[in-house]
Amino acid sequence: MGLPQAITEYTIEDIYALPDGQRAELIDGQMYMMAAPSRTHQRICLALLRKIADYIDEKGGLCEVDIAPFAVFLNADDKTYVEPDISVICDKSKLNDKGCNGAPDWIIEIVSTGSRQMDYYRKLFKYHMTGVREYWIVDEQKDCITVYNFENEDIKDYSFSDTVKAGIYNDLEIDFSKINIE
Repeated sequence: MGLPQAITEYTIEDIYALPDGQRAELIDGQMYMMAAPSRTHQRICLALLRKIADYIDEKGGLCEVDIAPFAVFLNADDKTYVEPDISVICDKSKLNDKGCNGAPDWIIEIVSTGSRQMDYYRKLFKYHMTGVREYWIVDEQKDCITVYNFENEDIKDYSFSDTVKAGIYNDLEIDFSKINIE
């Protein structure tokens, strides 16, 4: 009987050591390589970013919105590093030149073919456990926006013909029927 094989546990230093242009995320010491996003993915991301950033600017809000690649260090260790598509951070003390230390208030992930399991399972669990207040999974292929409001333990599904209200704001609504994904 052979000896059990050692399981490689990666750190943020391994992420930083990747070749230029190679992106990966790290969750609890396991590295997950990332493929380049599709054009549709980027169009959705940009449309949502514009709506959220415009809202924050119009209201004179204190929150900051960031777009991937933007480093989020969810744990106070070197074993978890993610790059959410969109992050909204309202506690500026979490921000430094490297990214966000701790959970953003609101995260949006736009599902890609290669990210489906990450977005629906690994990241969902990790975001919930680390204190993200609200998490949206935007899945154009399924015509579905799933909104997890972790503060209220509430989950709602919407379609791309619906208007979706942001839970962390009283009056921000995003009309997905007006998002041009063509």
